Amino acid sequence: MGLPDRGRRRSPGLRRLDLASEAGISVEYLARIEQGRDRNPSPAVIDALANALRLIPSERNHLRYLAKITGGECATYVRPVPPTRQVRESVLQTLRLLEPGVAIVTNRLGDVLAHTSGYAAVTGGTGLLDGCAPNLIRYLFTDPRARTFFLDWDDIADEQAFDIWLAPSLENLEWLTGELTPIAGDDFTRRLNRHAVPQRGVLRLNHPTGPELRLLRETLELPTDDQQLVVFLPADEQTARALDQLRSEPFTRLRSIS
Repeated sequence: MGLPDRGRRRSPGLRRLDLASEAGISVEYLARIEQGRDRNPSPAVIDALANALRLIPSERNHLRYLAKITGGECATYVRPVPPTRQVRESVLQTLRLLEPGVAIVTNRLGDVLAHTSGYAAVTGGTGLLDGCAPNLIRYLFTDPRARTFFLDWDDIADEQAFDIWLAPSLENLEWLTGELTPIAGDDFTRRLNRHAVPQRGVLRLNHPTGPELRLLRETLELPTDDQQLVVFLPADEQTARALDQLRSEPFTRLRSIS
């Protein structure tokens, strides 16, 4: 970071002076933030601290989220509203280019907004896409079939609960947790309050027709829309052959859910 060498420290990390200097704020103000005496730092200060700490995008979102939930009495309450379910046409065109691959577009709260025919083939018969507004998190925690479909259900549940906790929109988080918590029970709320960073490995699925699928996940962020394009790739030859077999069933068109 180009900081002067001030000798060894008894504890690791930046000195308060170094961080304040890098962020362009006073040491006294940084101390007030650290000690909880200032609970309403401006977005500019939050961004300056994120820059100084070299945070990656997910860590920046987490920092902004922490600033929201610790705002105290001065924080402005926004009435919870459902997140948008609209997908831009250019994103849908990108999804079409991935046919007959396995891909979906979701928002931060697990709503499945659009998917390829390959994704429909992989999830066919599991109940995940049932209904007019499928939601991965709701399915995971409320549908008994999910525990059979996801071979590593506990790990996936940890991932989804952590991701929703990191959801950058506080009002959207309140909207889903207010709806989901009463029906999802302790499996959801316990994880939501754990705040443990999950270990994301290969996604293992137990398809109703028999084959075990092992998939790698590549997530492409769509920050303008607060959505994600997730592409699933076979992790081994056996899965690749099973996907070819599943996709040999009658072809269905790309589906956009609005």
